[in-house]
Amino acid sequence: MRKPYKNLLEGGVAFTVGLVLRLFTEGVDTPVVTLTKVGVVLMFVGGALILTGMFQMARSASVST
Repeated sequence: MRKPYKNLLEGGVAFTVGLVLRLFTEGVDTPVVTLTKVGVVLMFVGGALILTGMFQMARSASVST
């Protein structure tokens, strides 16, 4: 699998898992961190991976033409 598509896939999965954690773990207590904050961090990481994949796709398209 090419690197841009891998980044897009991983970013989409991370963003989706983060969104699920953010929306559905409001009342869950964990000893160290809250799962809603972990969800927000995963959403940011997923968004960064998606943007990286899009940038890599645009760059490879401009280089090949």
